[in-house]
Order: sequence, then structure tokens, then C-alpha cells
Amino acid sequence: MVDSESSAGEQHAGHTHTDHGHAVHANRLSEILNRIANDDTRERVSVADLFTAMGDRAFGALILIFALPNIVPTPPGTSAITGAPLVFLCFQLMLGMQPWLPKFIANRSMSHGDFKAIITRITPWLARGERFLKPRWEGLVRPPAEYGLGLMAFILAILLALPIPLGNMLPALALSLFAFALLEKDGIYALAGSVVFVISLVVVGGVVLALFKAALLLLHTSF
Repeated sequence: MVDSESSAGEQHAGHTHTDHGHAVHANRLSEILNRIANDDTRERVSVADLFTAMGDRAFGALILIFALPNIVPTPPGTSAITGAPLVFLCFQLMLGMQPWLPKFIANRSMSHGDFKAIITRITPWLARGERFLKPRWEGLVRPPAEYGLGLMAFILAILLALPIPLGNMLPALALSLFAFALLEKDGIYALAGSVVFVISLVVVGGVVLALFKAALLLLHTSF
């Protein structure tokens, strides 16, 4: 996935450095996704393609890839592709397991055109978030606290996968913040994700309650 000729010149023990002395990845996640999106030889992009391209980025990168598209309007069926991997990955994170996806999930794919459209929309957000990442308050993103993040992420992934009106964006935002936290062991992003997690539960719970009351009222007036 990553062009070996271009990456060789970028790498320095796996990292480059900013003017402020903070180490950052030579190949940022946004750069890897843009390479895949701009590879016009592809007809389709599968979950397995993304999994392979991420290499050692593990949970943070994978959760971010599947959550971030749901923050903005996406082609129909996107949540069906991204929801199952999120539930599976977050469950593994909660239990302290290594990331792994079964074939029935890994083989899911979308057209290259749809993938490129999604990446074009999300990479500005992704690149903006990457600029502020750095290791801090690392106790919040290491075991056992990491398993607590996994539990919250698992609940959010289930909410995101459900067909709840307006129920995708806030869970996707919280999952993206957790993913950023895991990518660079940044506890600030873990705290921010936890706040959005609580807000997500309140908002989605309110939507579900309103739909339930509306359904009861409709039944009452119909009979």
C-alpha cells in the first residue's frame, strides 16, 4: 500500500521530528489513506486492504478509519461496512486482545470512487487532529484504563451500527477521539472522548425515547 521508494526517504528510525521536538510518524494515517484513495488502478477498496495498509497502527488507526467517515454525510451503506468492524475491534480492545478481523468482515468492500469521496471529506479533519497529538497523561490510555476505553468504545460502536436517526455522528466523534488517544497515547483525547461518550448516550437515548413515545401515540390513535 505504501510506496517503498517514497517512504524510504521519509523514514528515520520510523519517525520524523517537528520543530518543537515532538516525534511524529513519518507516514501519517492521513497520508496512507490518501495514497490508497489516489491509487486509480483499484476498482474496489476492501476492509482487508485497509487492515494491511495500517501495519502496526493497530487499534487506533483501524477504529479511526471506520469511525471517522460517519461524522460527515457518506454514501448509503457506509455504516453497514464500517459498523461491523468497529463492534468487533472495540470488543477486542475491551478484552485486551490483538486486533483481528474474520474474512466475512475483512472481505467487505466499496467502490474506489466512493472510498475516494469519503477520504476527501475526512482527511482535513484527520490531518487537523494529527497536528495536536502527542504523548501525555499516558495512564489514561494504558491498561487497565485502556480496557475502560474499550468498553465505552464497544457501546459506542453498537450505537453507531444501529439504524437510529441522528444516532451516528456523536458516537463516531467519540470513537474518533478515542482512536486519536490510542494512536499517540494522548490522555487528553481520551478525556475528550469520554465527555462525548456521555453526551452521546444522553442524545441517542433521548432520540430512542422520543421514537418510542411517538410509536405508542401512533398505536393509541390508530385503535
